[in-house]
Parts: sequence; structure tokens; C-alpha cells
Amino acid sequence: MSEREAGRQPEADTDAIDELRAQWRRERPDMGLAGLDAMALVGRIKRADHLLSRGMKPVFAAHGLEFAEFDVLATLRRVGAPHELTAGGLLKSAMVTSGAITNRLDKLERKGLIERRPDPADRRAIRVRLTEEGLALVDRAVVDHVANEERMLAGLTAEERRALDGALRRLLMSLGDTHLG
Repeated sequence: MSEREAGRQPEADTDAIDELRAQWRRERPDMGLAGLDAMALVGRIKRADHLLSRGMKPVFAAHGLEFAEFDVLATLRRVGAPHELTAGGLLKSAMVTSGAITNRLDKLERKGLIERRPDPADRRAIRVRLTEEGLALVDRAVVDHVANEERMLAGLTAEERRALDGALRRLLMSLGDTHLG
């Protein structure tokens, strides 16, 4: 029975993943601690991603956006003027299927936030550009988004944030994630 089930407050230094690890340790004592530690770390990364994503939804919704739409607008914004990429370039940056990127672009175009036009250098390609309305919206939304991210990370000190950032960078590099696209 967990402390929660027994009506006691859990220790301050435990989280849901500690409960899962304890269950595995009880049920599979033959599993090594290193394996359980790896399982716990990956579980925490996945759980943090889920909770952070859930925490971002209200900010995007306040701007009439979903995360996937914001992602496209932010990608176009950060490449600089004229805030334009080919559909293929967006596809590489977003790491989704071509059908998913097409769906995102259709929605954003209907909202008047992007425009699509043929690429003058390659008639087979389409260029996607932020409209003035899209540029203004993403500039407003990114300010609120960053403030929200800072709020969600407030439980960590600046030193802990730097350490976590460095550790996650090394993990991503070891998994081959060294370039966009």
C-alpha cells in the first residue's frame, strides 16, 4: 500500500516514478538497480514532457492556436525575414509526416496566418510564408509561451536548469539528434 493509499502524505523527495520503480523492484527483484534507474529516468523524461505539454495548451489556446500550429508559426518566425520556407523545409523541422504538415498548413492558411505559393526556382515545390497577421500573432504568443515555460520551470534553481539542460543536450547528441531535419 502506498503512502497515498494509506492516507499519509508521501515524502517530499518522492514522485510517481519512485512508486513505479518500487513496484517493479517488489515484483521483479531480479532486475538490476541500473536497469530500474534507467527505466525511472526515461519515465521521468516522458512524464515531464507530458506535463509540460499539458501546461502549454492553455497559453496556445488563449491565442487561438494548438501546439502544432504554434510550432509551424515559430519555425517560420525564427528563420528570419522573409519568414518563409519550403514545405519540405518545414517538414524536416517539424519531424512529422507530410500528411500532418499539410493538415497544419491547411488550418493555418484558413486562419490567414500563412500563405502558400509556388517556388519560383522549382515549380514542384511550395513556399510557405507568414502573413502579417501570422507574424504579429506568433510574436505575441511567443512572449506568453516563454513566460509560461519559465513559470513551469520555477521549481528548479538556475544551477539545476543549467545542469539538466547540459545533461539532456548530451543525451540528445548521443541519440544522434545534432541537427534540425
